Amino acid sequence: MTRTITILGATGSVGASTIDLIRRERDKWRVMALTANCQAAELAELAKELNAEVAVVADESCLPALRSHLSGSQTLAAGGAGALNEAASRPADITIAAIVGCAGLAPTMAAIEQGKTIALANKEALVSAGEVMTAAVSKYGTTLLPVDSEHNAIFQCLAGNSYDHVRSITLTASGGPFRDWTLEQLAAATPAQAVKHPNWDMGAKISVDSATMFNKGLELIEAHHLFPVGLDKLRIVVHPQSVIHSMVEYRDGSTLAQLGPSDMRVPIASCLAWPSRMDTPCAPLDLAALGELTFRAPDEDRFPATRLCRLAAEAGGAAPAVLNAGNEIAVAAFLAGHLPFTRISVMVEELLGRYAPAAPVALDDVIAIDAEARGRARQLLELV
Repeated sequence: MTRTITILGATGSVGASTIDLIRRERDKWRVMALTANCQAAELAELAKELNAEVAVVADESCLPALRSHLSGSQTLAAGGAGALNEAASRPADITIAAIVGCAGLAPTMAAIEQGKTIALANKEALVSAGEVMTAAVSKYGTTLLPVDSEHNAIFQCLAGNSYDHVRSITLTASGGPFRDWTLEQLAAATPAQAVKHPNWDMGAKISVDSATMFNKGLELIEAHHLFPVGLDKLRIVVHPQSVIHSMVEYRDGSTLAQLGPSDMRVPIASCLAWPSRMDTPCAPLDLAALGELTFRAPDEDRFPATRLCRLAAEAGGAAPAVLNAGNEIAVAAFLAGHLPFTRISVMVEELLGRYAPAAPVALDDVIAIDAEARGRARQLLELV
């Protein structure tokens, strides 16, 4: 049976991995909409290849180029925030929500309101707007499937079990490229070093988040909303091999772990085929070749990000949105050479101490808090 799909963020890494899987079972999918920020030529080629009904660039200034590249095709070209939300509102059987940053909040909400299935890869949806988004999921009867490898692993380990039976949930972290560095070395870390992740092929921002451990802290906040077992039952462990993606321990002492290669096509395939399974081109695990799997506790003296994220999750309300916005500004400053690596967490903590707005009750509140937090974070940068 043919299923319909919309990919929000089709030219990013998650979008590319999704399209790779679709190509392998082309007859099973009808593509409703593909979106990108401003990659007009690449988006047009994908839209023509997949016979997408509509292709949308979020940056409306790129629309003329998109129309030119789609000339002669059956795909409708559109641009701007309204067109992006309209594309997300199309009643696809499954929507891949993979737009990076708060730009993805409104389209993700528009997709949620259709009451279909959302494969969520946009961190901000649950970090910055967790209560707002989960309330909408409940209101519209939407099925929310997590794409992040850690949350997808937890989802798989929880299948058929009750939250009441869970003793703890453990998210694994590779520790990033600096896991064995001293504080002195971290103070001199460069952007080029930070983006060289030892296990995963990711963009610059998420690679820096892995290096600071903010990525894992943000995932803890996401897990808090996805799997309501209580913050006290959520744990983080450093697992350098990135083979075990997460674990769930049950009250009887049993622990279920999901293992797999460091390839995003595995969790994406889990979402695309859910509740069934599908083939992927990923090589099977060779445990004998791996030899050993190791674990260690996080070091929050060298990497305080996980502590800050847990504190923000405990505070709730607007705190996670403020934390996320501050981290994005700090990471951008680090990548531009304007902020030392070890000051990223310091700046985020300073922002949390200076800005504590009222809890958001709607998506517009979240967007306003995010904008204000970014402005205040930029002011803090001027003091560095």
